[in-house]
Amino acid sequence: MSTVGGERVVVLAGGLSHERDVSVRSGRRVAEALRDAGVDVTVLDVDGALLPLLAADPPSVVVPLLHGASGEDGALRDVLGLLGLPYVGSRPAACRVAFDKPAASTVAGAAGLATPLSVALPQTTFRELGAGAVMTALLDTLGLPLMVKPARGGSSLGAAVVRTAAELPPAMVNCFSYGDTAVVERFVVGTEVAVSIVDTDGGLMALPGVEIVPDGGFYDYSARYTAGATEFFSPARLPADAIVACAEAALTAHRALGLAHLSRTDLIVDADGRPWFLEVNVAPGMTETSLFPQSVAAAGLDFGTVWRALVQRAMPATG
Repeated sequence: MSTVGGERVVVLAGGLSHERDVSVRSGRRVAEALRDAGVDVTVLDVDGALLPLLAADPPSVVVPLLHGASGEDGALRDVLGLLGLPYVGSRPAACRVAFDKPAASTVAGAAGLATPLSVALPQTTFRELGAGAVMTALLDTLGLPLMVKPARGGSSLGAAVVRTAAELPPAMVNCFSYGDTAVVERFVVGTEVAVSIVDTDGGLMALPGVEIVPDGGFYDYSARYTAGATEFFSPARLPADAIVACAEAALTAHRALGLAHLSRTDLIVDADGRPWFLEVNVAPGMTETSLFPQSVAAAGLDFGTVWRALVQRAMPATG
């Protein structure tokens, strides 16, 4: 196949995180889209053979599509930088902040975005102070319902909505099985919306927001990646002013966190039309049921063309 602009792209997918399967599917889809757009693409897993392969035959650009810590905490991108390889996506320092949900919420709040009242609690806190006493304090201060989720990670793994006091202990146990620190936040009732950002020649662009309506009431791992388990509406079925507010919130988060090329911000829009920042993703899923591709389609854009443009933006300037 002929190439566009001479790019030779390596897509990194897989890894060893809990989200390996999602990463493999994301990588496969992006690679197919880039090939359809005329780009020479190779898909590689992240293992002991990767660095020698990259060093022996450096690609024009790397597309890291690792989900979870292995792809979103900045470490892999640091190593790509050590090898002098350009890549699509945010720089390591920005990734580290964005991947840590409490840190990202602090930055978003300082930038003027509404964030739910929350606390971040390491598992050691429960052991040292007593789980019962800590959970009583959580319920007394934050009330119900609550959202419990790992401080680091994605795809809603380890996350749960707690609607009764009896549901809190098992939710905490499940959360700690995916990470050492849990975020417990006041649950905001409203419409869940995801807004993706892409960097274009004309500047940052907020794609149409995707409204998420899971059949079970919570957008968990199964609802995310099981076809038919969730209804999606893009653009979101919101008043025009709320749609604008969501786009502005996602752009604010992207800029405040210093992100690059692409991101996805997850929001809850309350009854007053106010968006609440939940988290941001520097490596959004690209599967058949993922939100970023739906936003691209709603904008009337071609998925492969968007990715080819991102690859070209990641290439170092010449001349």
